[in-house]
Amino acid sequence: MDRDVVIVGAGVVGAAIARELTRFELDVTLLEGGPDVGAGTSKANTALLHTGFDAKPDTLESRLVARGHRLLSEYARAAGIPVEPTGALLVAWDEQQRGEFAGIVERSRANGYDAIRELDRDELYRRELSLGPGAVAALEVPDEGLVCPFTTPLAFATEAVLAGCELRRGAAVTGVERLPSGGFRVDAGGGSVTARRLVNAAGLRSDEIDRMLGYDRFTVTPRRGELIVFDKLSRPLVRQIVLAVPTKLSKGVLVAPTVFGNVMVGPTAEDVPSKDDTSSTAAGLEYLLAEAGRIVPGLLGFDVTAVYVGLRAATEHADFQIAFEDGYACVGGIRSTGLSASMAIAEHVREGLELEAAPRARRPPPRMPNIGEAFPRPYGQGDLIASDPDYGRVVCFCERVTRGEVRDALASPVAPVDLDGLRRRTRAHMGRCQGFFCGARLAGMLAEVDRG
Repeated sequence: MDRDVVIVGAGVVGAAIARELTRFELDVTLLEGGPDVGAGTSKANTALLHTGFDAKPDTLESRLVARGHRLLSEYARAAGIPVEPTGALLVAWDEQQRGEFAGIVERSRANGYDAIRELDRDELYRRELSLGPGAVAALEVPDEGLVCPFTTPLAFATEAVLAGCELRRGAAVTGVERLPSGGFRVDAGGGSVTARRLVNAAGLRSDEIDRMLGYDRFTVTPRRGELIVFDKLSRPLVRQIVLAVPTKLSKGVLVAPTVFGNVMVGPTAEDVPSKDDTSSTAAGLEYLLAEAGRIVPGLLGFDVTAVYVGLRAATEHADFQIAFEDGYACVGGIRSTGLSASMAIAEHVREGLELEAAPRARRPPPRMPNIGEAFPRPYGQGDLIASDPDYGRVVCFCERVTRGEVRDALASPVAPVDLDGLRRRTRAHMGRCQGFFCGARLAGMLAEVDRG
């Protein structure tokens, strides 16, 4: 066998599994069909660090989200992943929605989360001064927070690569088979690799990989979620995450700050036939703007900086679809809570694979470059600029990204290969002008790396 374990899919879950497995004496290969780590569903996540308070009790999801919240909170502090513990308010806009509170509180306590409590109308409006009229009450969830959806999978992948994981990007899987002698062969990216164990963390394609091995357990129906991001000047309008009372289809439209200093509204929830359909729609954006105006009316006085569209790997089942058979781990049906649950999913997968391997010597996780707005960034650090003037040479003025940060990203263990990857590592190209000013210069710096 070439490897001990092959993992298909380098989203946040696949990257977390790679990190977990490389903490042991194992030869691991991580395959990604796209150009980068975390460049699919993971990058368009709503980026909330969930407590799991509202998950269906006694499900795998409820258990893994609760544990994942604790694990990722600790890991983020050690690795420098931007996290902001803002807390959340689940707002009822009429008495019918308020009537759902008792069930939500009961569910939360069944999931082991007891800090949830109801706020009356007056306290709610003292908390969120810019909230639109008509709210009647809210549930406070003080331990919900924000997490960077870009840095998280990159931190996992970086730690895995530094521990010896082989990362192959641009390696879409075209075939998988069990070998008569045991183990698996995976055809990907024009080549093949064999391994004793196989992990299917292919997200939207997880049902397809599962069927290659003869199973028919679930079908992924892509659920399109559109998001709009308002200019940073709107940030003072929203102090906490403002959640909706959930429905059977989705958790509803939320209004939340981001770790980048913006305000985000979304997502929509629409099942679509294509796993590649990440187009925005006029109807979806109109709906989100209407919801923004209803929930926080003042937002409509600010510009929309960007629109993002993500596809969630929804299935016909209400729970994560994680199964183990003879060295094969299927990790499917991981929806928006996958970011929060990622480290717990990885732990669960390692245990389920029943691998016999000695742990490696423990090392601290790599310290990731900070791209969060609430923490010091290079352009404002005089000592850093004195030691290296490139940290004072701004390349992207909208996001105040310096040449030193771009240089470091291009030389990192998991370096970007395109502008989208560079954006997710530095914030360059994601501001008001959307790369109009800095795009050519960034492209030039990428080209210099290609030539060198």
